[in-house]
Amino acid sequence: MPQQPVCVIAGNAFAVSDMQGDMEVDPRHPIGIFSFDTRFLSHWVLSVDGERLNALSRDDMTYFETRFFLVPGKASHYVDADVSLIRHRSIDDSFNERITLLNHSAEPVELSVRLDIGSDFADTAEIRQPRQRTVVVTADQERRQLRLRYQRERFTREATVTSTAPVDVDQGGMTFRIRLEPEGSWVTDLHVGMTIHGEGGRDLRASLESHRDMVRRSMREDLQDWLDRAPQLITERRELAASYVRSLTDLASLRYVPLVNPGRVPIGGLPWAMALYGRDSLLTCLQSIAFTPELTPATLRMLANLQGGRLDDEHDEEPGKILSELRYGESAAFGDRPTSLYYGAADTTPLFVVLLDEYERWSGDADLVRELRHPARMALDWIDEFGDMTGDGYLRYQTRNDRHGTVNQGWKNSPDAIRYADGRTPGLPRATCELQGYAYDAKRRGARLAREFWDDPAYADRLEREAAELKRRFNRDFWLPTREYYALALEPDGTPVDALSSNMGHLLWSGIVDDERAPALAAHLVGPELFSGWGVRTLAVGQHCYNPVGSHLGAVWPSDNALIVAGLRHYRRDAEAAQIAAGIFDMAHTLGGSVPELVAGYEREFTKYPVQLPAAGRPQSWSAGGLLMLLGALLGLRPIGDNLLVNPSLPPGFGRIELLDIPGRWGHSDAYGRDRAASPRESRPRLR
Repeated sequence: MPQQPVCVIAGNAFAVSDMQGDMEVDPRHPIGIFSFDTRFLSHWVLSVDGERLNALSRDDMTYFETRFFLVPGKASHYVDADVSLIRHRSIDDSFNERITLLNHSAEPVELSVRLDIGSDFADTAEIRQPRQRTVVVTADQERRQLRLRYQRERFTREATVTSTAPVDVDQGGMTFRIRLEPEGSWVTDLHVGMTIHGEGGRDLRASLESHRDMVRRSMREDLQDWLDRAPQLITERRELAASYVRSLTDLASLRYVPLVNPGRVPIGGLPWAMALYGRDSLLTCLQSIAFTPELTPATLRMLANLQGGRLDDEHDEEPGKILSELRYGESAAFGDRPTSLYYGAADTTPLFVVLLDEYERWSGDADLVRELRHPARMALDWIDEFGDMTGDGYLRYQTRNDRHGTVNQGWKNSPDAIRYADGRTPGLPRATCELQGYAYDAKRRGARLAREFWDDPAYADRLEREAAELKRRFNRDFWLPTREYYALALEPDGTPVDALSSNMGHLLWSGIVDDERAPALAAHLVGPELFSGWGVRTLAVGQHCYNPVGSHLGAVWPSDNALIVAGLRHYRRDAEAAQIAAGIFDMAHTLGGSVPELVAGYEREFTKYPVQLPAAGRPQSWSAGGLLMLLGALLGLRPIGDNLLVNPSLPPGFGRIELLDIPGRWGHSDAYGRDRAASPRESRPRLR
């Protein structure tokens, strides 16, 4: 199996194959055709006269469409191949493949083209070790159709493969017997329908907005409309323009319509996170709000509709808590895993309030703020009633589910992510530093919403007092004066966890840092222990658990760095912000294509190339959104009333950039910037 499988994606469905377009089960990769957490086809292998195909080249036309150019036989046959094939693959709410067979000889040929088809209907949670299922296969010769069906009680999934050309259908696949005239061609269109059965046998997917949209318009038109609505970037750097369009396109590919709500929301990303994650969705919306604001209302409404309303240990649910994960697979449906609705995240709830306020600042949509008053107040109440688990006023986490619960419930959610500098593991419940920043920001923003939109000045005053007190105590209890940075976390007894990590960059983004301490944090963030040259590492070199290929123990995440850069600019640390942003943009340009979820934390001077990690997703919504946030931070975009503030500070060598038609409550506005080496005058704030 190649290192980089070939993917086509359309939010609610995706297909992953090898370089020839074939799909065979591989525990290292989620190979097959998937939708709503189920693999509908796990085997899709094409052959000609019993010979497998080899790739000449591939044309990745866009995220939902690709073409494979193939010949039968071994590589030594290429120069003498008289026959070639083109597999034109696309995906929307279904999977489609057009097979074109070409005869390049002066003689007629008779060929047998075989497509082996099968499905294990595996849940995405078990791809590495799928269990055996009984699949009912029906071959319908008259309809040129192969139907595969799996049922467990009321959980029913069905894949239906149909051919437009005459075909022999059997339970293992389809066989085409073809005669090609000299220089002739043959074509068939294959359609794979995926059905999720609900009550009365109806397809639950059929009512989705995306399903209706695809009937009315093509995917290509939809993508073009999406790009046209986003601001236009004009830049002297071609690679920056390419990264910008790539990020917008990746976000388009990761728009998802959950079964429980009509409206597109951003999901995590390929290959393992093709589902709604509260944290990923909220942060992606915050990152992209100046560019694709339409993602935010549906996301807020979706998360409000699924907000926790009871105490449920199995799902880590509490009243007011915002969702961590939503899955539709078999393991979620039968409670094998708690992911049908899982609430094991401590950061989603304050971030919900932060996003609601930020969206109003950009859009002026007061109606949405009033509509979501109750969910927002429940979220603010949760911070104090359930988040403060030891009564010391700090937001903490500890799973209620001892079997399947997430141990670390911040954005660094791997089991070993939170450690002391010497490698010890702190006790639970843990209060990581960035959670306090999010809670502080949520209280400040909640106060503004209460005063300006909910007609509750007393509540606003209370939230402001609580925010001020939290900031005061935080700067007393988390600050490590001999090291001049904030502790990664506090133990239950208040002992600071002294690891040097990227989390403190989120503190700058939230505004909880005392002004006089910002220079010390900035120096650490661009210092050799944390800054790799490509970006800020999650954990600093020299910490006992540092590992450059550990996802939260030393790797570099573009999403993490975007928040850090925005925070540095908030505290007017422009040079450090530009240095980090330049590293991330260089990484994106060097790798090409979609921005990966993370890269290794090796020193740039050592590797000369950003090292990708096999487990890293690509595309990822908050990586794509992270590049947009970096661009917005470098331009200093900030809504001030009915105006857009533009305060550029670009890295050296960026030259002049223009971002035109930025949407907001002002209608559309433009932003201009030039790197300081070329024009220092451009650094002054301007209202557009």
